[in-house]
Amino acid sequence: MIPASRQLSLPFGLLALVWLWAAIEPLSRSDWLLENLLVFFFGGLLLATRRRFAFSLGAYWLFALFLALHLYGSHYTYAETPLGDWLRDTFGLRRNSYDRLVHCAFGLLLTCPLRELLERRAGLHGLWLDGLALCLVMAMSGLYEQLEMLATLIVSPELGTAFLGTQGDEWDAQKDSGLATLGALAALGLRRLSSRRGPT
Repeated sequence: MIPASRQLSLPFGLLALVWLWAAIEPLSRSDWLLENLLVFFFGGLLLATRRRFAFSLGAYWLFALFLALHLYGSHYTYAETPLGDWLRDTFGLRRNSYDRLVHCAFGLLLTCPLRELLERRAGLHGLWLDGLALCLVMAMSGLYEQLEMLATLIVSPELGTAFLGTQGDEWDAQKDSGLATLGALAALGLRRLSSRRGPT
């Protein structure tokens, strides 16, 4: 049996490699630094609380995947990622939608780990558990939009659109939060389908 600490070294090690790649000549160093406030806070929080509350290995992989998606966006700025350009050109979209993809991934990838936390710490079950996990994702998504705005105004107002990634869409924040909600609903739906087919 591989010790838990060694099992965790793989997702965190791969994430560290992605971070190193993203740190090398990013398109905008200022934007990269602002985007990495989230990485340092979130990654540090996971490491600091690992002994008090250890998530499942699968949950840590989901965290690492989400942060890797975020780091990719930080390297190019969300509005100018090659993947977003490819999606725009392939599907005839009006804008680079990589930021929308990551907001959806926030709900899709992080709902089950948050559900795991609520189940084990708060003792919730069934629809109450799923409902609260959904509400938590919605609240965190809305809070992130507020923090994103404050960080831009306080730290670097000149970055403006590059950091916020609005690309001229006045409803950008609402659409981002809505996609996080849809991602969360998809995650909960997939989990229920999976639990009906066998133990999770």
